[in-house]
Amino acid sequence: MFASRNFLFAKSAAAAPIISGELYAWGRNLSGELGLGNTTNRSSPVQVGALNTWLTLQTSGRSNSFSVKTDGTLWAWGNNINGALGLGDTTARSSPVQVGALTNWQKISSSIWHTLSIKSDGTLWAWGNGGDGKLGLGNSTYYSSPKQVGSLTTWSKINVGYRTSFAVKTDGTLWAWGAGTNGALGLGNTTSYNSPKQIGSLTNWSNVSASKSSQQSTVAVKTDGSVWSWGINNYGQLGLNNTTTYSSPVQIGSSTNWSDISFGRRFCVAKKSDGTIWSWGQNNQGQLGLGDTTNRSSPVQVGSLTTWSKISAGYYQSGSVKTDGTLWTWGSNFYGGLGNGTTSSRSSPVQVGALTTWNNVSSIYYSMLAIKTP
Repeated sequence: MFASRNFLFAKSAAAAPIISGELYAWGRNLSGELGLGNTTNRSSPVQVGALNTWLTLQTSGRSNSFSVKTDGTLWAWGNNINGALGLGDTTARSSPVQVGALTNWQKISSSIWHTLSIKSDGTLWAWGNGGDGKLGLGNSTYYSSPKQVGSLTTWSKINVGYRTSFAVKTDGTLWAWGAGTNGALGLGNTTSYNSPKQIGSLTNWSNVSASKSSQQSTVAVKTDGSVWSWGINNYGQLGLNNTTTYSSPVQIGSSTNWSDISFGRRFCVAKKSDGTIWSWGQNNQGQLGLGDTTNRSSPVQVGSLTTWSKISAGYYQSGSVKTDGTLWTWGSNFYGGLGNGTTSSRSSPVQVGALTTWNNVSSIYYSMLAIKTP
């Protein structure tokens, strides 16, 4: 039987501005990661509370969930291993709980172990498991509350992997820290670092996405629309038409119209500026959306539509919102993580309900969350 993943819908790098709305969740709920106040699995979208002020979403590689509201407050729920929720303890939560009292949180990225966040003032904050130096605080200490990474106010984009952390600054430079196993940091070596290190000297990086799998891989987009990858490549997840591991960025093909990327466990989903979506890597659960379960080591287009807007890759499933506001999912569905009321896995995109008001999507371990306009 296929093993599914939970979904939450997340802000895409090159998408139109996110609209706030109601929060919905479905899939596995073992640690309360759906935020519904219980641990009951759901196979269809269920609203989290009654508010319509949810703005951005982020789910971890396992069972942590975060969202920023329109008032700039940060909320967390789910598993809380090593204090990854940032609530000052290690107690799991099944409903959203506010992280501190500040109202200037803007972006959030989390793995099962650790979390990074950027505030509206451009400062960078980290908490959770500091092993391998992945918090960037110059040590390997665990913190259950947010700690500022350095003193800079020029951080723009963030994304964390299983044991790695990445960030783009406002000047277009790309930075990495944490475990360097299999060249996962892109620094040309396998060394681990406990503070941010610049990847090369280029100043045209736009966004970055890292695998939440322990087999670490990373993909990044430049401002010229080219896409690059590095790290382990045993399933072709780097999209380089081979299974060779690389410790420095290597360009995927020659296209220069990539606009958004989302790394799943051992696979990647990416969107081009023409509204098409492409996928590559491991496909044992149909997570590539290509109508089969065959692995791919280079990008393959998912269908022929040019109306895809947002993308999100989970462990063994994927989701996307179209420009018409419809929501589509595919891949593993063991816990109902595809949100279509069943537990049958799908290897091609299937619409979730009939609504046309979805505007944001992100994926967890075996679950999903989404935001829709009321």
